[in-house]
Formats: sequence, structure tokens, C-alpha cells
Amino acid sequence: MPATKETKDLVQIAAKVAMDKLGENVVALDVTEPFALAEVFLVVSATNERQTQAIADAIEDEFLERKIKARFREGRQAGRWILLDFGDLIVHVMHEQEREFYSLERLWSDCPVVSIA
Repeated sequence: MPATKETKDLVQIAAKVAMDKLGENVVALDVTEPFALAEVFLVVSATNERQTQAIADAIEDEFLERKIKARFREGRQAGRWILLDFGDLIVHVMHEQEREFYSLERLWSDCPVVSIA
């Protein structure tokens, strides 16, 4: 079963916010098949720690305005890889070096890409 329309709508919102904050290489993966705890991973690159924090903060702020609160947040202080868990959507804001090293897209390469408008 693919990701729901509601989750895909949240992906569009988070992706737009990330790109507005100059996030790069924004990719959304539908992980519903192999991963039971979420529907979509949104992966965003940033060039420095301050930018990763700004992108993560902006996404959280936008979702809070919509009465959606992150269930879990990790990595904010270091700013190298910030994970925001919104339930069916998990956002990974990663410094470009961490993204290259951990290569999440390769690890989840069997998952379909969710189109970002």
C-alpha cells in the first residue's frame, strides 16, 4: 500500500519549506513497504550546521502552525543530521557530508520516489 494522500501533502509542505531555506537535493521516498513505522522519508541536504538547524526549525514551525507537532526530534544541537518524526513522515535534514557518507537513498533504493511538485 503506497503512502496516503495526507502524508504526501505533508511531504509537499515540508519540501517547499526546506527549499525556501535553500535545502538541496530534496528527495522523498515511499517506505511503506519495507518500513512499518512511517510512510515517507524526506531527505534534505544543507551545506552547514546552521542551515540544517534553520531548515529543521522552519519545517517544525510550519507544521506547528498546522497543529502538527513532531513526535520526536534528534540531532538539533550538533546540526549534522537532524531527524524530525511526524509519524507517517520522517524528515532527515543532513549536512551534505553526512548524507554522502550514510547514503540513505542507496539503503532505501528499492523504495519508490514520491514526486515533489
